[in-house]
Amino acid sequence: MSKEIWVVPFFGQGHLFPSMELCKQIASRNINTLLVIPSNLSFSIPSSLRQYPLLQIVEIQPTSAPSAQPGPDPIDQPPHGNPDQFEMGLENLLQAQVTGPDSVRPICAILDVMMDWTTEVFNKFDIPTIGFFTSGACSAAMEYGLWKAQPIDLKPGEVRLLPGLPEEMAVTYLDTNQRPHQPPGPPLHLFGVGHQGPFVDGAHRPPGPPPPPYLGRAGPRQRGPPKHGSQPPWVDGLKGSIALMINTCDYLERPFIEYLTKQIGKPVWGVGPLLPEQFWNSVSSNSILHDHEIRTNRQSNVSEDDVIQWLDSKPRGSVLYVCFGTEVSPSMEEYSELADALEASTQPFIWVVHSGTGRSGPPPSRGPTQEDYFPHGLASQVGPKGLIINGWAPQLLILSHSSIGGFLTHCGWNSTVEAIGLGVPLLAWPIRGDQNYNAKLVVAHLKLGFMISDNLSEKIKKHEIVKGIKTLMGDDDIKSRARNLAAIFQKGFPISSTTNLDVFRDMINNFT
Repeated sequence: MSKEIWVVPFFGQGHLFPSMELCKQIASRNINTLLVIPSNLSFSIPSSLRQYPLLQIVEIQPTSAPSAQPGPDPIDQPPHGNPDQFEMGLENLLQAQVTGPDSVRPICAILDVMMDWTTEVFNKFDIPTIGFFTSGACSAAMEYGLWKAQPIDLKPGEVRLLPGLPEEMAVTYLDTNQRPHQPPGPPLHLFGVGHQGPFVDGAHRPPGPPPPPYLGRAGPRQRGPPKHGSQPPWVDGLKGSIALMINTCDYLERPFIEYLTKQIGKPVWGVGPLLPEQFWNSVSSNSILHDHEIRTNRQSNVSEDDVIQWLDSKPRGSVLYVCFGTEVSPSMEEYSELADALEASTQPFIWVVHSGTGRSGPPPSRGPTQEDYFPHGLASQVGPKGLIINGWAPQLLILSHSSIGGFLTHCGWNSTVEAIGLGVPLLAWPIRGDQNYNAKLVVAHLKLGFMISDNLSEKIKKHEIVKGIKTLMGDDDIKSRARNLAAIFQKGFPISSTTNLDVFRDMINNFT
């Protein structure tokens, strides 16, 4: 009987893209692989994925229409109306699979750690599960280390080492004094289980006490980044899993992978970075990536040809790329500071301004009177020095172009590993959650960039941004280190991750 693996990603593109690449890696090892998604996410699946041998995409249809109205772009749609619907659809799918005429019982299920509530469904059918982090190992290790090291009550200037973790990752007072942020996503009742919603990143919320935690149907665990020192929500979710996969590799995060292995007492495999095959081909051949070959194009005021033409006109390594996540951004006031800083800086720049920039949440939860931020008048003021992209941007194309010399980013994990793999130094402006640990990894451990400010609990000012840009773009040592680490990736998908995926395959083949 043929072996079959199910992969269940969380409801969001930042989780879906690495899950698709993981499916390709598993299927390439001669294992039948099913990617199980809510039907609303099907627009994000490229047609090429459906052509892979041994890989199937199974869509779970909602039993009722989502309560939020879709926006002009499919990304504005909530991926699934209710977790109960998804859980029911998943159980029905499994029941049909196991009892049908061509009965095939999945040998194992790989579950995004944000989908651990589906473990109950697989347990009913005695199907073992493996946890999957689409983010990196450092963020998980730091969350765990902070929890185990409690109480941590630091005063300004004090530092606390976390046992088992690298010294440079020691916790400072400013690490524990970050500004609060509003959970992203549509109203929490749409997703239950304490999850924050379908999106990867959040946005600033106004000052004041945080909203009360949502107590979902599966218990009182609140999703999203834990408060400093509290138990990470994934700890309980992994208790029944047989192993853990992480979207990273030894080159980037070996100390953190080893730490987690010791702490959770089960195999932890780095299986990434889970980036498209075209990415690895581009890195090895030192050629420009074309996003339209990989990902569905979104609405934008520029074409890829426009971007290439603009970049070709700029000196090598001179351009700063500025882009935050589609669902995470600085505040309106900070965007004004950023616009003033880019105008004042002598550095050429590309600034991506997404739909909903500066608002207090993603499209489904925003009121009709809220306005997007847009730097009106900046384009005419800076002239050819700047390219402002309104909407979707071909990020891989931009980062792979020789004119790019730095990346001002929120340090979402996908953006971080794309930049590292392409040898681009980072100016880190984390907003929430794992982004803070990703930024610390980049700045303190890998030494591939700088923080936008020494104090992220306060509003970021123009002078800090101007200083950060000048420091990053003028530091030859940082650029050299970024090139040297990127050179490792020119050899292709990391050997350590290939080995771990082979170990996984061998383990699965021994299952009966």
